[in-house]
Amino acid sequence: MNTQQADVIATAVTDDSRARQQHLAAIAQQQLELARTAGASQAEVTCSEDAGLAVNVRMGEVETVEATRDRSVSITVYFGQRKGSASTADLREDSLAATVAQACAIARYTEDDPASGLADAGLMATTLHEFDSWHPQALDAERAVDTALAAESAGRSVDARIGNSDGASMNSNASISVYANSHGFLGAERSTSYSIGCALIAGTGEAMQRDGWYSVALAQGDLETPDAVGRRAAQRTLDRLDPRTLPTGQVPVLFCAEMARSLIGSFLGAVSGGALYRRASFLLDSAGTQVFPGWFTIEEDPFLPRGFRSASFDAEGVATRRSLLVDGGVVQRYLLGSYSARKLGLQSTGNAGGAHNLQVRANAGGLEALLRGMGTGLLVTELMGQGVNAITGDYSRGAAGFWIENGEVAYPVDGITIAGNLKAMFAGIEAVGDDIDPRSHVRTGSILVGRMTVAGTG
Repeated sequence: MNTQQADVIATAVTDDSRARQQHLAAIAQQQLELARTAGASQAEVTCSEDAGLAVNVRMGEVETVEATRDRSVSITVYFGQRKGSASTADLREDSLAATVAQACAIARYTEDDPASGLADAGLMATTLHEFDSWHPQALDAERAVDTALAAESAGRSVDARIGNSDGASMNSNASISVYANSHGFLGAERSTSYSIGCALIAGTGEAMQRDGWYSVALAQGDLETPDAVGRRAAQRTLDRLDPRTLPTGQVPVLFCAEMARSLIGSFLGAVSGGALYRRASFLLDSAGTQVFPGWFTIEEDPFLPRGFRSASFDAEGVATRRSLLVDGGVVQRYLLGSYSARKLGLQSTGNAGGAHNLQVRANAGGLEALLRGMGTGLLVTELMGQGVNAITGDYSRGAAGFWIENGEVAYPVDGITIAGNLKAMFAGIEAVGDDIDPRSHVRTGSILVGRMTVAGTG
């Protein structure tokens, strides 16, 4: 029997998620009715349940075993354009009624906000799908501990220079939720996630280096094996031994796929409604303008099977849609919920709660091809600090990685800073690789920026 078959059998025997969703839906409808009776003109309710297990080990010993089980009912009411919110974890009827009363009391003491209220009724999702995101599988503490220990042991056995460990982990989580509002919309979601991680330390004294690796998936059977995670963590750690610094200068910088996500994240923050209506973005009024090179494209696909952010509706019930965020280097739209959309005089884009699955299209091969194309420059594999000015786009972060000569790794580097301005960096992107890191809802390969300032000791 393979892992997928075992998932199906276990699910058929023990899965009561549908019944629990129905129970949450009944609570949500009850809350909406209480709000209506109290005089609220509009209301919305989110009900959720989460259960998880987190295990951490270090140097062959168990450090922590934590089981969690949380639930929450949150209600927001509107009296015209006055808003009040309250939440509870107590599902008894008197507590639920008190929560509605508290939200209504808060709303009566707030001032009118012209942008407040539910998303427009005509934008509500009418077709609801699931995206193969629910894969419950029994994971007891003993098996989770064994998995984490196996990852750490595999990594520590690779090389005698790995003399210490920063620990290994195994985590699982299952979440179900229901969102309902007084437009008559009700939607339910459920998802699972699993992860294995390992971080190791090589070398001695001031020459010690640390690195790691992790695997994450919605289905346990899609995880890398503990042995693979541990061994990759070991190799990454060994590769960092005996680093050098660099003289200050301007060079091409290649962000590995894992680090390239942060560049896309900076762009997402800059085109998000909250930053725009507060005038706290370096990309104000950028819709319809050229920000990236003419070949550059980012597509949002909320309907990706087993996507980390797949959904038929956003946090306000607005229907999601597959569309281009950037096309031909031109920003096509912003990321808006109903509040920020009204503040900007626009319409919600179905992004209340954030972006869904994003695909940055590649125009180049894998990492080795990008290195050969770059010739000489810096490969960044770690970023440190939060040196990004969201208003000006100025960018300065600590970094570590590898110096590249003639398209090949010459030696590891650390103790450096890379700097530039995000507008210039976005415009100066020369290549996106097809070496996609699948461990995030932002799916991108390595990104090559033609020129940045690298500050070392010289």
